Amino acid sequence: MIVRPRRLRRTSTIRRMVKETFIRVDDLIFPIFVKHGKGEREPIPSMVGHYRLSVDELVKEAEDVWSLGIPAMILFGLPKAKNEMGSEAYAQDGIVQKAVTAIKDRVPKMVVLTDVCLCQYTDHGHCGIIKDGQIDNDTTLEILSRIALSHAQAGADFVAPSDMMDGRIRVIRETLEREGFNDTGILAYAVKYASSFYGPFREAADCAPQFGDRKSYQMDPANAREAIKEALIDIEEGADIIMIKPALPYLDIIHQVRANTHLPVAAYNVSGEYAMVKAADQKGWIEGTAVMMEMLLSIKRAGADLILTYFAKDAAKVLNKGENIYTES
Repeated sequence: MIVRPRRLRRTSTIRRMVKETFIRVDDLIFPIFVKHGKGEREPIPSMVGHYRLSVDELVKEAEDVWSLGIPAMILFGLPKAKNEMGSEAYAQDGIVQKAVTAIKDRVPKMVVLTDVCLCQYTDHGHCGIIKDGQIDNDTTLEILSRIALSHAQAGADFVAPSDMMDGRIRVIRETLEREGFNDTGILAYAVKYASSFYGPFREAADCAPQFGDRKSYQMDPANAREAIKEALIDIEEGADIIMIKPALPYLDIIHQVRANTHLPVAAYNVSGEYAMVKAADQKGWIEGTAVMMEMLLSIKRAGADLILTYFAKDAAKVLNKGENIYTES
């Protein structure tokens, strides 16, 4: 007998019928950068189509994002001033706190997530408090819990600790529960690698470390078993969603984490992944829209339920048109 798998690829309608993996607009979370000022829409050179926005411009963007059907945004703040403790990160009138309140006022059904970290706010650019030239893990935990609480008080639906300090999910969960924010969720950057794909983000958020690197707290790209360990710790400590970052170089890790938990799994399609596609598309070397959708499909196929991606608006426009670039060619 001749086996002919091509029978199931013969027409676009048949391909639609047997399609295994789907991307929905509901799967997308849009990252965005917010700064002080008014009427500010500052382009980010390495991230074509993205801007550092003042709060008044941010709420307009939130309305646009919501109109496309994208259900959620994650906020990254740029402070007025930095210091060794990153104090604006947990100030009641900090930029993220103002932004959360403004979005919830204008687009109340939008799910708002907030990055909980210190790197944008400290003058040294590291994700924790420095003592004797080293990151002090346990002192940092207290600050992170203050940041998370201030975001919850402003109205955030989820706080998203991205610092990779040991024990921070437990401390944040305990703080939120103690202060009555039982319903505030935690999206844990459970598996965050010390990756070379973060360059454009560091430009956008002005958060490159001023000395050394982040390899003592972010994960070694060589390690897979450790990723499962990190994910399971965060689950035990109270995380509601587990995230892997970056996405494309770590599809195997997404798959393994998915196999080891029943919680929703998110993946961060990071700035370097976005910038490469945009740059190659501008050069005419690739067809950017097709590559974008294939990338997002691969992340879903690996096992991610949710994708944080700078492509969210572009992808939503494709999906809302009902276009299927895999079955029509």
